[in-house]
Amino acid sequence: MFLPTTIEEVKKLGWKELDVILVTGDAYVDHPSFGVALIGHYLVSKGFKVGIIAQPDWKSEKDITRLGRPKLFFGISAGNVDSMVSNYTASMKKRKIDEYSSGGIAGKRPDRAVIVYSNLVRRFFPDVPIVIGGLESSLRRFVHYDWWSDRIRKSILVDAKADLLVYGMGEKTVLEIAQILSRTRDIEKCKTIRGVVWWSSKKPIDCHELPSFDEICLDKTKYAESTRLQTILTDPFKNIVLCQRQDSRYIIQNPPQLPLEQEEIDNLYLLPFERKTHPFYEKIGYVPALDMIQFSITCVRGCFGSCSFCALTQHQTTHVVSRSVDSILEEVRILTKHPDFHGIITDVGGPTANMYGSSCFVRETKGQCEKFCLHPKSCVNAKTNHERYLELLDKVRTINGIKHVFVSSGIRHDLVLNDPHGDLFIKKLIDFTPGQLKLAPEHSHPKVLALMRKPSVELFLEFKEKFEKYAKNSGKQRYVVGYFIVAHPGEGKRENEHLRKFIEEKLNYHPQQIQIFTPSPGTVSTAMYYSEIDPFTKEKVFVERSLKLRNAAKANLMSLNSAR
Repeated sequence: MFLPTTIEEVKKLGWKELDVILVTGDAYVDHPSFGVALIGHYLVSKGFKVGIIAQPDWKSEKDITRLGRPKLFFGISAGNVDSMVSNYTASMKKRKIDEYSSGGIAGKRPDRAVIVYSNLVRRFFPDVPIVIGGLESSLRRFVHYDWWSDRIRKSILVDAKADLLVYGMGEKTVLEIAQILSRTRDIEKCKTIRGVVWWSSKKPIDCHELPSFDEICLDKTKYAESTRLQTILTDPFKNIVLCQRQDSRYIIQNPPQLPLEQEEIDNLYLLPFERKTHPFYEKIGYVPALDMIQFSITCVRGCFGSCSFCALTQHQTTHVVSRSVDSILEEVRILTKHPDFHGIITDVGGPTANMYGSSCFVRETKGQCEKFCLHPKSCVNAKTNHERYLELLDKVRTINGIKHVFVSSGIRHDLVLNDPHGDLFIKKLIDFTPGQLKLAPEHSHPKVLALMRKPSVELFLEFKEKFEKYAKNSGKQRYVVGYFIVAHPGEGKRENEHLRKFIEEKLNYHPQQIQIFTPSPGTVSTAMYYSEIDPFTKEKVFVERSLKLRNAAKANLMSLNSAR
């Protein structure tokens, strides 16, 4: 079932009006990997009437007003990706392609989309509550460094003039907001809900105060400290309220929403998604992002890898929730009946596929430790369950109508090597690899890897050697290829040459996946980039700021292709 996007579609469903209207910077793809579709279907399953306005024209009222006035609130998101990351390359150039737009056409979402959409809604519906959420809002919820303008910005909640901000995976939080507004029509009563950020002219009595906007503007080290505190204190089981002074008001973050129970996440992914783009886009062109994920399965949510450059820790926290085998198999059976399905499951995974079935009694009761689960080495309490994951994959491929099952999500090779039964997992993984297994060592230099919170490159080589040896022994051509990041804090010319030499001497392929580090809001690496210190050790960090030299770092590695 597609959620309605026009008044005519609303009427076809027999609805007289909508309770909630969701606005997104992505094209409308009815798939659980698209946050607005997931939230929309979840609310509908709970009895609310929801419509979607996708990629509205922000220069007129024609799109934002086409569904009329919602009874409860507008929910606004930039889409699956921060709009500035979506619109600009790591070289600060306008992107020519937007994979989340129909036909891949760029320019269909504005810069700082959440702010633009919120101001548009406020202009035409001044008294309707506005709730912002999604990645762009979540990672900009406190004072943050904005690389594109090279300055410190206040919370997006203030700039967007919204009533509430939902951070993290927002299903339960958004449902609570809808339920409270349905009963009371009073947005003030929603300010006690977990997983929301709000503002007040008064400082809460019981809260942990972060460095203020003024302090951060005067002292870059305060930004690093703010990021460190957010990282270690934002946890659903620590129950800590954070606040930050910005001029004469306080931005207040309630504790995160509790992770979904297994039954809740099972039901969520079995909602009636079409797994297609809305028919409106048929004449314009398909949405490229749908290609790889249309027939993928989410089996696990969350990641405790805590990589410095990754937004997951700040967005979702480190808590991992795995779906039941029965739920996943039911979803696979549903996929086999889809008219576009040809027997191939492109992925059974999540942020980190082999965290399926993992557990940690400390994290799940007291909250995340101040130490990292996987850095500098895997903690003994981070229990993996590769046997359970392999059992799941085997069961998926036995279902009638399934020809191939692949694992395309990233895996943590250090977790595999730390498992006494890891060799068995590597041998079996070969059967679920489509030619190349893509891993992310990210770099080779130990100093840069330490700042990234990534394992040593020797572990990557050990895993690669085992995987390719077992593949050869089984008569299959399967290879490991690596993703790398250049210009990350800590990388200068010497470290970049170290990576070039590593690729040239240790890897038997041309580098293809080379990414220039982008200082996107909210991450620990961005705090390093701005402050030039490691927030956790306070050690000085070299940062390359020149766009020319950042581009040269990538070119230095890519030149290996022409040299061979």
